[in-house]
Amino acid sequence: MPRIATPSSIANAPAAAQPMLRAVEKQLGVVPNLFRMVANSPAALEGYLGMMGALAKGRLPAPTRERIALAIAEINGCNYCLSAHTYLGKNLARLDDAEMIANRHGGSTDPKAAAAVRFAAGVAQSRGHVGQEDLAAVRLAGYDDGEIIEIVQHVALNVWTNYINEVAQTEIDFPVVSARDAA
Repeated sequence: MPRIATPSSIANAPAAAQPMLRAVEKQLGVVPNLFRMVANSPAALEGYLGMMGALAKGRLPAPTRERIALAIAEINGCNYCLSAHTYLGKNLARLDDAEMIANRHGGSTDPKAAAAVRFAAGVAQSRGHVGQEDLAAVRLAGYDDGEIIEIVQHVALNVWTNYINEVAQTEIDFPVVSARDAA
């Protein structure tokens, strides 16, 4: 049962959040529960959408962003985010099941993406205290300093969504995937 209220519709959300929720609906066709729940704080919703929008303009491709999201959700045990990013990974980023299982285990079937996912998982697990060898490995795979910063920012964004969903116990509105169920 949710521990933080989720407005049942855009019209029931705070007035300041309604234009942002309409923009989400226009982009996705629906407004997932996460967005409506975060709309309780229009400032938080604006920050979340702003970071998402900025990172979408970055150099990491959408499939790599979804891979990172899956790895971080698994590390943090966030079923809402695992469910959402499994759906998005399959339907938008076109990741197959084997790839998403590898992502949840902190890797990838693609060698370059594997380095990004391993680095992201290391950042999350060490709370940012990665070693020089971790940076060397991600650089060796072809990531430059700007892309490394984007990887870290994606970790931060996903940790936030994991934490807010766990605090709120957001009702999952995607096909349910549970942490630790990866084969």
